[in-house]
Parts: sequence; C-alpha cells; structure tokens
Amino acid sequence: MNDYTTANTVEEFRRHLAEVHARIAAACAKAGRDPATVRLLPVSKTVSEERIRNAYAAGCRTLGENKVQEAHRKWQAMADLSDLRWFIIGHLQTNKAKLVAEFASEFQALDSLRVAEALDRRLQSLGRPLDVLVQVNTSNEDSKFGLPPEEVEAFVKQLPVFASLRVRGLMTLALFSDNAAKVRPCFVRLRELRDRLRQSAPDGIAMNALSMGMSGDYELAIEEGSTIVRVGQAIFGARKTPDNAYWPDVASSTGE
Repeated sequence: MNDYTTANTVEEFRRHLAEVHARIAAACAKAGRDPATVRLLPVSKTVSEERIRNAYAAGCRTLGENKVQEAHRKWQAMADLSDLRWFIIGHLQTNKAKLVAEFASEFQALDSLRVAEALDRRLQSLGRPLDVLVQVNTSNEDSKFGLPPEEVEAFVKQLPVFASLRVRGLMTLALFSDNAAKVRPCFVRLRELRDRLRQSAPDGIAMNALSMGMSGDYELAIEEGSTIVRVGQAIFGARKTPDNAYWPDVASSTGE
C-alpha cells in the first residue's frame, strides 16, 4: 500500500499537485493521450478548512466531497473563495438533494430516479442546472452503490425528463485491490459501456466523461480512458478516517 505524506503548507500542496500532474502526464504519454483530456479532481473529505485554504492557494479550484453535509459546511465557511467549485462524489439520499442543488457544481453519483427527481425539482425552483454523472457498479460488489452495468442504458433513457440535470457521462469505483489485473476490468467495463451508450443515448445526453481512478489506481484508469481522476490522499495525505465511513461494509481500500 502507498504511504501518503501529509501536506499542510502551500508549498507542500504545490509539490504534491505537481507530482500528481506529472504522473498524469506520464500515464497519458504511455497511453498516447493528451494530458489536457484528463481532469484532476482533488478529494478533500475529512480535510480541515485551514488545509483546504492552503490547497486553494496552491492552485486547487475544484474539490470533491463524499458527504453532502460536510461539503455544505465547508462551502459556507469558504464562501469568500468565489471561484472554488464543489463536486459531490458520494451516494446521495433524497432528503439531502436540496443541499446539493444549492451549492454543488457537479454530482457524480446519480443512480436512482428518485434522486434525479428530487434534484431536478429543487434545481427548477432555484433556476439553475447541474452537471451529473451516472454511477455504475462495475465491480459487482454488494457494498458499492451504483447501477449494475446492464441497467444503465434503460436508466439513461429516462433522464431527459429531468430538464435541470445535464448528464455528462459515467462514474465508477473500481475493485479495492493492489492487483492491477483485478482493477483494470472495472475501468474497461465502464469505458465500453460509455462507448455503447454514445450510440443509444437520447438527444441532450452527453456520454463524454469517465470519472474513474483514485490515488492508488488513477494511472491505470487513465490508460483505460478516464477523463476525471478523483485524487485525495496523494494530494492531502493519508486519511485517518477509514473508508468504510464513506462506503459501508468496505473493510479497506486504496481510497482517493
């Protein structure tokens, strides 16, 4: 497992960000891709406001969070950073949809029509749209949220009715393993599903984004076509909170 060092100062964050960007560039070179086609999403769950402000000073302008209420508190506390955008990447309950609609720039874990309806209703009342990705359970684990791959096409065809949701692509959490041979098929499955959906998706539904890859496997994800990598520990440092606080029943993981 990786031993992630903690970043506290602006200079430490600059160094960690530079290292991650260099590794993204190297993975793109290996795959024959342009690094500009991969977006880095720093994941700041459990990170304090003070450290986030230093990460912002080092160049972070987007942040991913799993828990809506934690993210909403941080958004309120850092409202003075007007160009800082918040992305929700964790499972959403319908009663929290109003919070996401209020502040999020993107929601990457859409996997139910009830959540889509709740989000759309709130967004309509606020007069704003929201970019969303559909979460797919490519590892077929009971502990993971997301739709089974075989249900995604029918689900996507029902989304145009929710006019405030701008569907941009797919997201997945790969199998938590240090074995690349076990992890890679999850990424391949998502890419192949996205390619099929491009042929069948309704008008207005984009299937360009692939959010896959975290601190322990983002280079592998890039090789398989990821356009968004969600990196937390490689930027902020090792997390004390266990991953099963964010994904129930998951005993261990590479984490973001």
